[in-house]
Amino acid sequence: MTEGFKNVKSQIGFCGIWCGSCLGGNGAVLELTRKYEQTIKRSQHALERWAPKEFDFNEFMKSLACIEAMPLCPGCKKGGGEPACKVRICASKRNIDNCSQCDNLMECRNFEELEKGYPKIKEELTKIKNADQNEAVEKWMISLKTRWPHCILLCETAKH
Repeated sequence: MTEGFKNVKSQIGFCGIWCGSCLGGNGAVLELTRKYEQTIKRSQHALERWAPKEFDFNEFMKSLACIEAMPLCPGCKKGGGEPACKVRICASKRNIDNCSQCDNLMECRNFEELEKGYPKIKEELTKIKNADQNEAVEKWMISLKTRWPHCILLCETAKH
């Protein structure tokens, strides 16, 4: 289990997104990039010689190093995420754990940006209104193994 995943495994954002599913915080991108770089460096086949002439292999390797240097997001409840997130600002002002506790959720306009990528986010959020957070996280981890392959790396090694 990666350090990033350990940090966000039990955290559900104000918006209802499980932080353990986020590529920016769960460490998946960092870990996969690290493994990819190690595979390339250990290769006995001098991959840089196989690349097309227009491909700058050294710049590619620098890019991998830049990705590895990206900080992990600690999750929005620990100071990470988008600082100007309207959902977080509103939920914090209302002193609620997540927006499922808000009576105005379905009419809320703070979700407009999130709904572009997650059209059913409000419906999903209502499902955790009275749910035990640990139970909800367990269900997410199980579904991620089949729905979001980038999370398999983390979920397979997680101790539930």
